[in-house]
Amino acid sequence: MSGKVTLNRRLVLEDPVDLPDGAGGMTRNWTAVGTLWADIRQLSARELELQELPVSSARCRITLRAAPFGAPSRPRAGQRFVEGQRVYRIIAVSEAGSAQKYVVAHAREETVQ
Repeated sequence: MSGKVTLNRRLVLEDPVDLPDGAGGMTRNWTAVGTLWADIRQLSARELELQELPVSSARCRITLRAAPFGAPSRPRAGQRFVEGQRVYRIIAVSEAGSAQKYVVAHAREETVQ
């Protein structure tokens, strides 16, 4: 892990919950799992179009205090972080360095323009 880690961003970790929509399909809702402090670093950004809408997409590295595998406070792919109006979709999670003091959530923030 390079650089200083400053856990100064308060993020809400959320789990997806799929519920029947009454018409034979499913609706995705989100439920809060907990609040974690993190260091967020933007890695890259680009603009793309989804269904003819311009979307800003930024890859981020989110560093958090480590938690044991299986702990509710340990993020995993498929979950997301929310910070106010910002949403970070978690793509993968890895250990940060050999000391196992931190984990890194590789995430993508997408915003409709």
